[in-house]
Amino acid sequence: MIILGLGTNLGDREANLRHAIECLNTIGTITKQSSIIETEAVGFVSDNKFLNMVVAIETNLSPIELLDATQKIEKQLGRKQKSVNGIYHDRLIDIDIIDYNGLILNTERLTLPHPKAKERNFVIIPVNEILNS
Repeated sequence: MIILGLGTNLGDREANLRHAIECLNTIGTITKQSSIIETEAVGFVSDNKFLNMVVAIETNLSPIELLDATQKIEKQLGRKQKSVNGIYHDRLIDIDIIDYNGLILNTERLTLPHPKAKERNFVIIPVNEILNS
């Protein structure tokens, strides 16, 4: 199971998630999606709360191709900058690869499973929801 985390804290947050899901359906098939939860920002201070969810997706893309595709979707939906070196920002959309069929990968561009997923309730809660559905 490939699990992607989606988050947004700017603009019409629900529409941002809907648009991301529509775009993800062009690169694969979403097989499950969690409920949307509202959370405070993690790792930085923001006046804007996040909406977060996860989706399970089937795709023929490799992990790196999936990373490229999700980053392209983020840009299409208006994301201007990625978080780098633990410096986080408000964002229209964030799409993270949480897990890729249990693959363990550690490259300069991508680490799987997502190294911070187990520390973040906004990932743990929705992942548990889809795993138990």
